[in-house]
Amino acid sequence: MNGAESLVRTLVAGGVDVCFTNPGTSEMHFVAALDRVEGMRCVLGLFEGVVTGAADGYFRMKGTPASTLLHLGPGLANGLANLHNAKKANSGIVNIVGQHATYHIGYNAPLTSDIEGLARPMSAWVRTSPDAKSVAADGAAAIAAAKSAPPQIATLILPADTAWNEADGIADVPADKQRPSYSPQAVETAARILHGDAAHTLLLVTGSALTEQGLALARRIAGKTGCTVMGQTYHPRMARGRSRFSINRIPYVIEQALPILKDFRHIVLVEANDPVAFFAYPNKPSLLKPEGCEVHRMTAWGENSVAALEALANVLHARPQDVKPQKLQELTKPTGALNFTTIAQAIACAIPENAIVVDESVTTGRGFFPPTAAAAPHDWLQNMGGSIGFSTPVATGAAVACPDRKVICMVGDGSAMYTIQSLWTQAREGLDVVTIVFANRIYQILRGEFDGVGAGEPGKRAQDMLKIDRPTIDFVALARGMGVPGRAVATADDFNKALAEAVAEPGPRLIEVQM
Repeated sequence: MNGAESLVRTLVAGGVDVCFTNPGTSEMHFVAALDRVEGMRCVLGLFEGVVTGAADGYFRMKGTPASTLLHLGPGLANGLANLHNAKKANSGIVNIVGQHATYHIGYNAPLTSDIEGLARPMSAWVRTSPDAKSVAADGAAAIAAAKSAPPQIATLILPADTAWNEADGIADVPADKQRPSYSPQAVETAARILHGDAAHTLLLVTGSALTEQGLALARRIAGKTGCTVMGQTYHPRMARGRSRFSINRIPYVIEQALPILKDFRHIVLVEANDPVAFFAYPNKPSLLKPEGCEVHRMTAWGENSVAALEALANVLHARPQDVKPQKLQELTKPTGALNFTTIAQAIACAIPENAIVVDESVTTGRGFFPPTAAAAPHDWLQNMGGSIGFSTPVATGAAVACPDRKVICMVGDGSAMYTIQSLWTQAREGLDVVTIVFANRIYQILRGEFDGVGAGEPGKRAQDMLKIDRPTIDFVALARGMGVPGRAVATADDFNKALAEAVAEPGPRLIEVQM
């Protein structure tokens, strides 16, 4: 077998059985190997940002890495924005990036570039295979890196001749490294703080602490001690819905975050980061914690936060009977005009049992958490890296990972245009995704940021750079052109009806919410 086939067989044997692809000339032997080898599902994306974002969504829901296939340096570069988001979410991905044949690189052909240099900022592991006989072992090492604790993005660069030359065979993937547990000393420190000053202590959680089990333990600890439990502003995945512990997030807006955090004297981090502002603003702090507040790390990313929370609950003698009841908003289908409140109510009523919600609603979605806490149990995925064009690819990958679950993707119209090609892949693969586009015809978050940084009053040219009207984008027509049925709604009643129909029908659907 050649190097390409040895790599594909190594990937499949190593448990990597999905490849999100956008290949070119240098990858044709790998494409041929994908065609010959059984066990690998190949999903084509029409833009590399769809490919890398789908791999992120796949990992978030499956917990195991998918592979990507990208074409040389420019193809990798097109996918870097969503690799940035995946890196911030600690998603494991195996990127296969084609390269010119080793003897051709020195001629500086038009597509020649420093692929390793492009890969390193978004990858924890980067390697170029020197020859065909090294490819399988390099692929096995890439899988091991992607599956490590914490998971990583691994990028293997495959020169064309290493793909077509003769190889030795497949390679065994090293055994999965045992996930680090947690520090008993860190748990003891957290317990001591909660014993001494729980009323002024924040338990700030993310990662595995936001599973249903992790949240249940945090709820017991809060009930026993009276501490506050909150989440970061954004999370890779969060268990939500009725019967699950609903926690607030640190607000994005600095002026809203500061008063919420001002009275805490201790912050205990459970995989979370020290709370900081998304951006710098004139005369506003970067650190959101109050002066003198002490920060204590109980677990880092990749450690077993559920086990640590259980140990903390045991030390504190926090029992299920210590749990305090939650008062959730009553769900009622809205009527009348569409606004942030009625949109949130309609979505909360429509979320089906065990759904996956992918949230890139940005400005529109900031108020979605309170009503959706009473929705049917579901998982909520958010953009950890802030690079827009995240949600539709992540929804695509999540649907591939969980074909038995309805995926609801919420996205602003500006963000949607970055990776609208995701709809085509959803149609081709028959993926069960409902895409809701909030069409306010403006980069609304940037309009707010313009004021937030004190840039003055925007003139006509500045306003034109923030608006996406003239012409108005017809998302229903775009969806139809890519094989996805769609409809536009302008009232809450129509939105309720569109959601009910989209949730009931299998396959991709799009709803344009005209605001």
